[in-house]
Amino acid sequence: MTAVAHTEYVIGEAVVASVAARAAAAVSGVVRLEPGLVGLVADWGRTIRQRWQGMTPAPADGVRVRIGEDAVTIQIDLVTSGFDQAAAVGQAVQRAVTRAVATQTGLAVDAVSVSIMDIEVSR
Repeated sequence: MTAVAHTEYVIGEAVVASVAARAAAAVSGVVRLEPGLVGLVADWGRTIRQRWQGMTPAPADGVRVRIGEDAVTIQIDLVTSGFDQAAAVGQAVQRAVTRAVATQTGLAVDAVSVSIMDIEVSR
């Protein structure tokens, strides 16, 4: 009889944040992801840590992730176009991010919170 080795897979917060950032940025009406002050500090710390470990920092500006026991919570800060309804864009981002994170990582998504930091009207 052979013993089955127990294998554990760990998906880091930076990976989830990168998946969420790409999904959010692809939604129509999103001009850009824009970290607030807390996000800037967190992104700076994550970038330093990844560079220290010899990794190329994954793009995740404006995204904060907390991986819990059973699910992931995601906070996204973004700027929308003035030509799209901000609430509709926010809901579309929630759906797209939930779908992308669940599909690409296999993690359950508990919540996706979207903060509209600005509405940009181009002239």
